[in-house]
Formats: sequence, structure tokens, C-alpha cells
Amino acid sequence: MKKPYFSLDHLTVGYQGHAVVEDISIELAKGQILTLIGPNGAGKSTILKTIVGQLPVISGEIRIDQKNIADISRSELSRKMAVVLTEKIKTELMTCEEVVATGRFPYTGRFGRLSEDDYRVVEESMELVHVTQIRDKDFMRISDGQRQRVMLARAICQEPDIIILDEPTSFLDVKYKLEFLSVLQKLRSMKDLTVVMSIHELELAERVSDRILCVNGLKIDGYGSAEEIFRPGYITSLFGIHAGSFDESNTSMELKAPDRERQPDLFVLAGAGSARSVYGKLQRENTPFITGILYENDLDYPVASALAAQVISTPAFEPVSEDAMRQAQEAVNSCRKVICCRSEFGSLDTCSEQLLDYARSMNKEIDFLYADRYNGRK
Repeated sequence: MKKPYFSLDHLTVGYQGHAVVEDISIELAKGQILTLIGPNGAGKSTILKTIVGQLPVISGEIRIDQKNIADISRSELSRKMAVVLTEKIKTELMTCEEVVATGRFPYTGRFGRLSEDDYRVVEESMELVHVTQIRDKDFMRISDGQRQRVMLARAICQEPDIIILDEPTSFLDVKYKLEFLSVLQKLRSMKDLTVVMSIHELELAERVSDRILCVNGLKIDGYGSAEEIFRPGYITSLFGIHAGSFDESNTSMELKAPDRERQPDLFVLAGAGSARSVYGKLQRENTPFITGILYENDLDYPVASALAAQVISTPAFEPVSEDAMRQAQEAVNSCRKVICCRSEFGSLDTCSEQLLDYARSMNKEIDFLYADRYNGRK
């Protein structure tokens, strides 16, 4: 690892001397992205507020570029660090462009006059987060999502070495969530920007983070790379998930499975990602079901494992065993109806086609998701 640019050294944070999270020690190289995750109320915002100086340090040190943040002057710190927190700021008749332009104040001198270079940076910052089209609108009369993007543009306009963000994607739709993270990655590569943020969307945290800090009460629960944190069962334990499930391997979550005490009378013939929407529909209807035959690397397999009463599966890249086929046939026998989600069968998936033929031979009721593909099929 490169020389640490940002570090927390045995940091304890809290309110009025009362510790909320103790003994936090991390190191980030310049250009790395650190994400804080954990349950609501676990202390993520408290850590960020302490880093930016809204709360006093109880003990330990915060260092930027090897210097204790307490020894860095306010003017120097304003050039090194930009902040976007969840608190809504109030402005008086300021346009969005004027709000973005306040990010240049650390560079404008005592009279606050913007130079041509300052205006260029303001323009580039607005373009990066796509707020140029609302530049002349009153900042207080735009949506929460638009405000979040304007505040990000303001932080970028500050040209910091490190940016602190508290739940920056909370008010953004899926398009702008992805664009926001793409901007961070672009700035990280272009300008060696270091990012420290909290985020609720675990799938985004897994994709964008170099390091992840897991916060859950008085002690740090975990710290490491995404691969180290998203190991089987860990996120479920960290968040205490009981009503439903979370799959760390692909950062997907599912609601509670249909009532497994009822005998399933539906068999879902699945595979190649064809059945996920059907699984979801059956879950919403609280209808238990059996599904298969699925390879363990199939796109349908994680959802099936979370929702099905029984999954008949086989190891990836291996021929389907006679035992798996026998289990599938027995399951078809036990069910009233088969739902076929397959639109076609490949040369390596003859077992599913054979199972469909078996269901026909047993005179099972069959619903085809792609009925037009099977017209005239014998």
C-alpha cells in the first residue's frame, strides 16, 4: 500500500464525552474510496461529523497527509477537504449556480470575487453531475435529489484532496446513483481524490469501495476490502437480518420465503435466469414451490435458494446426475402443475427438456411462460 494519506488513529467518537464508537484505526492511500456501512444508529454519521469537525474528538487522532487535523488551519483544511452531509442547508434567493460557486471561496481571497478560472471550475463541476440545466433555478425550489447533486457539484468545485459524504445517494434515483458513483470513480482516477462516505445501498458499496468500515455499536465490527467484507453470512449477521435474506455473493436481497409449512404443488422449470420474475410473483402470492434442475452457478440459483421450498440443483460444469433427475421427477409427481419458464433448451441442458417431456408424460398441467414457442410441440 502507498503511504497513507488519510488515517484514523485509535479514534473514539461520541457526544458530550459519551463514546458512541471507540478505537477506530484505519489508513487510506490517496485516491482510495472508503465506505462506512452498518445498521441505522450504529454511529456512521457520528464518525463523519467528527472527521469534519462538527463534533469534538473524544480521543485519538485524525490525520490528513500525515498531519493531525487539529494542527491544520481552517483555510488550509478548506482547500484539502470538502463535505456533503445530510443536513439541508438554507439559502436566501440563491440560484443553484451561486450555491456551487461558494465552493470556490477558499480560493477567492477576502472579497470573494470569482476569476475566469473560478467560473470555469464552477461550469465543469456542474457539468460533471448534470445540474447545468437547473443553474438559474432557486436552490430552495428544487427537489431533494437535485439539491444533493448541486451540493456534490459544490464539493467538487472546491477541488479538494478528500471529500466526506454522508449518505450521498439517499435522494437520488437509480440513474443518478450510478452517475454519482461514476463521477467519484472518475475523480479518483483523474485527480487522485480520496473519498470517505456512508452509504445504505450495499450493492453499490460492494462495487465502488476500496475499503469498507463496518460500524455496529461501540466497537468496529469489521474493516477490509469488499471481498473480505462480503463473505457468506457476514452482512446478515451485521444487520441482524431475520425477515428475508441477503446473498453476499451477489449483494441481492429477498423478502421472506413463501410459507414452507404448506406442501408445494407447483414445480417451476427454470434455468438461465428465466425464472426470477416467476419466483418473485409466487413470493408475493405466498405460494410455496419447488424448482430445478439448476446448476449452482445459474442466474436463477440465488433467488431460488432464498425463496423455494426445495431446490433441485447440480454442481456447475458437471453432468446432471441420475439422482438429481430422479429427485426432479419425484418433485414433478408431487405437484399439481408445472410452470415452464424456459424459452429454449441448449445442447448442455437436455435434462430440463427431458424433465418437461416427463411432466407431459405424467399428464401434468403445464403453463408455458413463452407459449408461442411451444405451439405444436408433441
